Amino acid sequence: MSKDLEPITDVIAETDSFIAWRASEPDGEITYHLELNNVTLHFFQEEWDEFLELVRLLI
Repeated sequence: MSKDLEPITDVIAETDSFIAWRASEPDGEITYHLELNNVTLHFFQEEWDEFLELVRLLI
């Protein structure tokens, strides 16, 4: 696979058990990923924004 087709990833936040990271896809889409032990959640931008809104209501 060409390097031009690989997403560019960066870590948003990380603890001993959890990680949140972002992938900038070659098509311009940004996806967000939460790894929570053995569960991984994948979000598109609109879903991520709504998830953050939910978390803000929780804290």
